[in-house]
Amino acid sequence: MEKKAIIWALVGLAVTALGGTLLHFLFDWTGGSLWSAPFSGVNESTWEHMKLFFWPTALLAAVQSFFFVRRDFLCVKLKTVLTGLILIPLLYHTYNSIIAKSPDWLNIGIFFISAAFAYGQEIGYFTQEEAPCTGRTTALVLLLALAAAFVLFTFFPPRILLFRDPVTGGYGI
Repeated sequence: MEKKAIIWALVGLAVTALGGTLLHFLFDWTGGSLWSAPFSGVNESTWEHMKLFFWPTALLAAVQSFFFVRRDFLCVKLKTVLTGLILIPLLYHTYNSIIAKSPDWLNIGIFFISAAFAYGQEIGYFTQEEAPCTGRTTALVLLLALAAAFVLFTFFPPRILLFRDPVTGGYGI
C-alpha cells in the first residue's frame, strides 16, 4: 500500500499543480465567461487561489474513489483538502503581514508547498492501517459543501480579507 500511496500522491501533486496553474488563467482565456468562473481564478484573492487547489484535488479524488476500497477514503481526502485550504491563506497572510509585499514567485511557491504538504500528509494516512471513519457521509457532505461554497462565493463573495483582490481591491468577478 505504501508504494500505491506514494504514486497516487505524486499524481495528485502533479494534477493539482498543473490543474491549478491552468485554472488560474482559464477565466481570462475564456474572455471572462461565467461558465468558467466557479472553477477558475476570477481575481487574485486568497479565496480564488484556494479554489485553484480545491477543484483539481476534488476531481482527482473522484477518480481515485474507483481505485481505493478503503472505508476511510473520504475522511482521508477531506483531510487532504482541508490541509491545503488551510495552509494557503495561513502561509500567504503570515508572510504578507511580515514583508507587506506579495512577490508572484512566493505566491506560486505557497500554492505548491501547500499542495506538497497536503499530499505528503495523505501518504501518511494511506500508509497507516485504515483509520476508523464513522463520518464517511459527513466527509462527503463537507466536500460537497466546499464545492458549493466555491461556486457561491465566486459570485457573492463576503467583504472580508480572504475574498479581497490585493491587486484591484475588489471582490469576486
